[in-house]
Amino acid sequence: MAAAREEGKAVKRRESPYVLGSIVRVLMKNFLTYTVCEVYPGPSLNVVVGSNGTGKSSIVCAICLGLAGKPAFLGRADKVGLFVKQGYMKGVVEIELFQSPENIIITREIYVVNNASVWYINREPATLKTVEEQIAALNIQVDNLCQFLPQDKVGEFTRLSKAELLEATEKSIGSPEMYQLHCELKNFREKERELENLFREKTTSLEKMKQRVERYKQDVERYHECKRHVDLIEMLERKRPWLEYENLREQHEEVKQCRNQVQKELKCLREKQAPWTRNIQKAEENLNNLDMKTRDNTAEIRNISQKCKEKQDALEMKDKQIEEINQAFRMKKDEERSRQKKIDQTQQIIQEWQNELDTMAVCENLQPQIDAVNTELKKLQEEKANIDNDVSDLRAEKTNQEREEKRIIDRLGQLNNIMHVKEEKLKQRFQDTHSALMWLRKNKDKFKKKPCEPMMLEINMKDSKFAQYVENHISSNDLRAFVFECQEDMETFLVEVRDRQNLRVNAVCAPDKSCAEILPSRPIEELHRYGFYSYLRELFDAPSPVMSYLCYQYHVHDVPVGTQKTRDMIERVTQETNLRQIYTAEERYVIKISAYTKQTVTSNMCLKDAQYLTSSVDTEERGQLENQRQDISNTLKSLDARLTALFERQKLLDLKDNKLRQEKKALLERENQRRLLESKIGVKKDSLRQLEQDAIDLEMEFQLADVKIKEINKQKAELVTELMHLMKRIIPLNVIKVDLACQMTRVTAKKNRLQSEHKAGTVQLRAAQCRELLERAQHICRLRPDQDFPEEFKVAFQTLPDTLEEIDAFLNEEKTRASCFTGLSSSVVEEYNKQTQEIQQLTEYLEEKRNELNNYKQNISQVKEKWINLLKVMIEQINEKFSKFFSSMQCVGEIDLHKENEEEYEKYGIRIRVKFHNSTELHELTPYYHSGGEKTVSTMLYLMALQELNRCPFRIVDEINQGMDPTNERRVFEMVVETACKKRTSQYFLITPKLLQNLTYNNKMTVLLVYNGPFMLETCKWNLKRFKKRQRRLSCMT
Repeated sequence: MAAAREEGKAVKRRESPYVLGSIVRVLMKNFLTYTVCEVYPGPSLNVVVGSNGTGKSSIVCAICLGLAGKPAFLGRADKVGLFVKQGYMKGVVEIELFQSPENIIITREIYVVNNASVWYINREPATLKTVEEQIAALNIQVDNLCQFLPQDKVGEFTRLSKAELLEATEKSIGSPEMYQLHCELKNFREKERELENLFREKTTSLEKMKQRVERYKQDVERYHECKRHVDLIEMLERKRPWLEYENLREQHEEVKQCRNQVQKELKCLREKQAPWTRNIQKAEENLNNLDMKTRDNTAEIRNISQKCKEKQDALEMKDKQIEEINQAFRMKKDEERSRQKKIDQTQQIIQEWQNELDTMAVCENLQPQIDAVNTELKKLQEEKANIDNDVSDLRAEKTNQEREEKRIIDRLGQLNNIMHVKEEKLKQRFQDTHSALMWLRKNKDKFKKKPCEPMMLEINMKDSKFAQYVENHISSNDLRAFVFECQEDMETFLVEVRDRQNLRVNAVCAPDKSCAEILPSRPIEELHRYGFYSYLRELFDAPSPVMSYLCYQYHVHDVPVGTQKTRDMIERVTQETNLRQIYTAEERYVIKISAYTKQTVTSNMCLKDAQYLTSSVDTEERGQLENQRQDISNTLKSLDARLTALFERQKLLDLKDNKLRQEKKALLERENQRRLLESKIGVKKDSLRQLEQDAIDLEMEFQLADVKIKEINKQKAELVTELMHLMKRIIPLNVIKVDLACQMTRVTAKKNRLQSEHKAGTVQLRAAQCRELLERAQHICRLRPDQDFPEEFKVAFQTLPDTLEEIDAFLNEEKTRASCFTGLSSSVVEEYNKQTQEIQQLTEYLEEKRNELNNYKQNISQVKEKWINLLKVMIEQINEKFSKFFSSMQCVGEIDLHKENEEEYEKYGIRIRVKFHNSTELHELTPYYHSGGEKTVSTMLYLMALQELNRCPFRIVDEINQGMDPTNERRVFEMVVETACKKRTSQYFLITPKLLQNLTYNNKMTVLLVYNGPFMLETCKWNLKRFKKRQRRLSCMT
């Protein structure tokens, strides 16, 4: 130890064999089993050896917690304060890590109060985040099972999923770029999936929007066409005043030149103008009258059309009435034919019966025979009555028994419901165990002795409050284990469910000699003074094989359960009772005696809440109910047998009774047959008379129907006449309407002509109106008085007619066309434009997302290529080492890349396949198929395969060799020594309580012997040179 210390101190003075981040020194104060302890590991393989309970795993815990690890990583306790030595309020862990030129010293002070921690780096205060960053920079990962495998986490390594194993391996030996690329791939893929979903949704929305726009398109086109007509009308209306103005202006210029000559003719012109004005007014009056007549004519046509429709509806109703009358008459004809048919059939039946009656002989005297049959029937009735009484009594008794049986079944159902709850818990937590249970229940005949179901179903707590003691005492694996009484039955079961069905189940075999009734080491009465009130065995019931196994394996017959009183006097209990395991109200205590110092070492832990055994069944009550149910079942069988005999006798009597009654019936029928025939003939004749009375007069019905139809036809004729009259009225009206329209057209043309003549005649009078027309034209075109005529109007006016008459005709035509477009709204166009704009925006958005998606795919392709290349190289290297190690053990092992889907990068993983026997195939390593030793060897060899490729500064493996047989343990140890002692390899810690003899060692390895106890020297007083000197002196003396 001193040499190791000196080597640690000299690390800074010369070139060190330590790699960056290796552990140079570990100091523990008041930590778990240590008061003060300082450890100096070597740079290569460190084998930490010591008996159980001396503190080997305490060193592992110190390294984990001192390097910012969480208590959960260790699987021991959930609070850091529980790692402080009992009786102290503060513990210290100090880790010195190699770094050139100055080592890094990380110190953690742990306080029991509030589970607080204080951190220091190189004796300077620091935060947890700073410590974590420093540790991450050295690539130390205490949460990575490929680097740090504590004792309580060994089983978890084989339960890592393929993806988890790949990530842990990448972090452990892969380059930082590899794990970063993997994370980028997963992130890229997730974003790509989101973009694909978004693109799909938006594409669907775009298609729906295009469909809506297509529906709007026709209305929009009609609206735009209407708008073109309206715009043309507006432009015509704008040009018309300008034409008027221009005409007047030109005329005004001419008039100004000859104004003097015209003044003399003015009076004459006004006189000539008067008739034209009167004609125009008369034309306007005619036009108004024609317009009034046209409106009146149109209203009358509409009114007559409505009346025509009403008449047509009435005609259709009359046709339906005629059809109903014809249908009713056809039904009466069918009814009459049916009546005639029944009359013929009745007459035929009467004739047949009358012939039979005529042929019958005179009835003989049958009374003596009838009396004899009546006597026999009376005797039978008396016997049947007696049997009925017996049956009633037996049925009443059977009802009482069935009622009692139902009560028992209901109670058993309640008890079975509790069992069902337990089974549901088993199914939810351990699906494979439940599947194996279902198979076992169907195949119990395949076993020599009765197998027991999983212990959690077989164990029945006498009180559910005691369940936590039993669950904390029995391991979870054994609680779900099947129990067999012979080894052969267990092997048969495991071959079926494990090998053939690939189910992950546990099974145990009860001892050959039953231990269920073994007595405790002392009566419980002797322990009452310490607060103990019972042994574990007395707290529950279980079948004999289960109880025998628990007594043999867990000593439940000799583990007492105490109260808070026991907890208060725990030191006295451990010193005076010599008990190895005890329970208080809330804790479990385990007492061990050191093989070296004979001192008592006590450990305690809080009890976990019960999960599986809280539901309990009263087995004694259940047994009594089963017995009662069996007794009732036997009684019911006896009653059923007696009832069956009575029913058989009843059946014979019924047959005899039926036979006598038939005989009596035959005699009575022979006696009453003539009277019966006469009576039946009379009934049929009455029926015949009734049918004849119900005759239907078809002629009269036909006449009535004919009268009704004629009346309706008459009404129809009137309606047709009225309809024809209306049609005759509407035709001239339509002709008049057309004529009026023509007259209006002629009058309008005449009016326009007169107005033109009037304008020509009054042009001299309108010189003063030029200004007014100019202002009106500017107002219509929305121009200011001083504004020039816009160029756009000039261009637009060039395409329009150049005379007022042509403009008026064109204007009327466009107004007529515009009036044809009804029911259109600008909101349709607005919605159409809005939707079109949204489609454009969405199309651009989709194009952007498509480009983004393509970029992601391109990035994924580039990153994937880099990552896959690195990953394949890494897995090939691991597989080469792993296969080599397995081959050296005459076994086969392979490592390969497992992927379910080429694009699902989060599901990529490392698959370990092994074969330990020549007769088997390569099987994937699972925590259920392979044995504990096989899993341990595979785990150890995988970690050794990583050792030579490792980037991490150190690796810790705690007691992994405990599940191996001596041969495999020797082989694995030799591989560890060979691999971990190579030059410039990572530091390696192998924790073990024992080593085999004659193992192969290496000068580069360091062996740390852990001797912990009250009589050991303090670390500061340990002097290896003095010990060697004393050893040489003693050798000389001998």
